[in-house]
Amino acid sequence: MVLPRFRVPEDIAIRVPQENMRATLEDMFQHVGMSPEDAAQSADVLVFADLRAIETHGVSNMMRSYMERFAADDINPRPNWKVVRESLSTATIDSDSGHGLVIGPLAMKMAIEKAEKTGIGAVAVGNGRHFGAAAYHAMMALPHDMIGVAMTVGGINVLPTWSSEPLIGLNPIGFAAPTRNEAPFVFDAAMSSVAGNKATLAKRLGVKMMPGWIADEHGTPIMEETDVPEKSFMLPVGGTRELGSHKGYGLSVMVDILCGVLSGTGPGFVVKGRAEQGKASGGAATHHFTAYKIEAFTDLEGFKDDMDHFMKTLKDSKPAPGNDRVVYAGLPEHEDNIERLENGIPYHPEVIDWFRDITSELELEWRLT
Repeated sequence: MVLPRFRVPEDIAIRVPQENMRATLEDMFQHVGMSPEDAAQSADVLVFADLRAIETHGVSNMMRSYMERFAADDINPRPNWKVVRESLSTATIDSDSGHGLVIGPLAMKMAIEKAEKTGIGAVAVGNGRHFGAAAYHAMMALPHDMIGVAMTVGGINVLPTWSSEPLIGLNPIGFAAPTRNEAPFVFDAAMSSVAGNKATLAKRLGVKMMPGWIADEHGTPIMEETDVPEKSFMLPVGGTRELGSHKGYGLSVMVDILCGVLSGTGPGFVVKGRAEQGKASGGAATHHFTAYKIEAFTDLEGFKDDMDHFMKTLKDSKPAPGNDRVVYAGLPEHEDNIERLENGIPYHPEVIDWFRDITSELELEWRLT
């Protein structure tokens, strides 16, 4: 759930209907060489993030990066991806530098198909690129009455506890479990103290970073509110050892093992090194997707009843002083999705200005009205 400080103030927000943003993104992705089908899939991942207020992974931050990477031939718009190893319940994919917004959903679909047959499906992906919001891929399992898990390694800018060298990634975990009547439980969070793109949002909105989110260039945690420094590193969840950073550190390494090492690609810092040397086979991101067929473990209807009871009990619990209510992961995003579908997605004027400039430069139709 996005912190209030990172929301675009309503008095300056420019509301855009989701279908207009979707059409603009499809135009841009097709311009760089993607097929209409892949362009639509990529746009869907980004609009999903914006509708659910996962703005770190929506168009505000990601489209600039993606367009730069397409221009640098770092993302392959028409990859010749392939399965390099497979069993009844598992697979490993070489994505041929394909866009993670395309290869990620493809791999999750494969995990779901395998889970339908065997109870569990797991797919590792190497030689990949940024796959957007982890929640998107995890939630693909929900319509199939499955639990979905999605992880990725990238953004090697996080310090191991007590280290001054950035050797681990932001490494988010997405987890989605279905309910019957309540909003599904959807957890999506980086294993760093805060999502890496929060720094970009902080600069755009003119807000400070909180204590324990980042370290200075020497690796010393910054334990007071601060503007985003010229050079800094991210800290694991917890910030410092005393506050539990070893837990975020350990979880981040776990993600790296399941994504990078298990896919045969290697740890994230190895992948980053290969990419910096221009070795395309090294890739720049690795992923892991798992689907659990609920009926393979327990009665589906009983599971949904239990989940509804679980989620309702959490949200109906008595708030602590100073708080209006208790929520659970996925509930605020569910509410944002409903509101933004009706009223449009709020964007910062600077973001709209960027879209106006890039669509003009590419001679694309202006749709964001």
